[in-house]
Amino acid sequence: MDLRLQRRLAAEVLKCGMNRVWFDPTALDEIASAATKDDIRELIEKGLIKRKPVKGVCRVRINYKKMQKRKGRRRGHGSRKGKKTARLSRKEAWIMRIRALRKRLRELRDKGVIDRRTYRMLYLKAKGGEFRSVAHLNAYIEQLLSR
Repeated sequence: MDLRLQRRLAAEVLKCGMNRVWFDPTALDEIASAATKDDIRELIEKGLIKRKPVKGVCRVRINYKKMQKRKGRRRGHGSRKGKKTARLSRKEAWIMRIRALRKRLRELRDKGVIDRRTYRMLYLKAKGGEFRSVAHLNAYIEQLLSR
């Protein structure tokens, strides 16, 4: 049974694509006899022809993955693409490091662990990029104070 005409007419009446037109499988003979748009409209009113709902994309897996990433999962070496500086720019890394170093130096100066001249000397070394981290700075200061 060729229902292409009826499917096309129904798609035009329902304002959707031909793939979204549903025919009642028990009333195919009645649908086949429809030849005009008015006939199709009557069949739609009877409920023998309907418009199927639009298929969506299931986002469950994507949302789950996003939730896991928020928790800090799925961020290991195997999941990374691009250079280290693509994820955190060299400048941002520098800003974070220098702020931490300067904060530590201020703490040590205010506590009296190092004097003003040592503070200034270490501050300039930090500015010059001599220290990799706060731990490196602490190790350097310990070595300096043990002499």
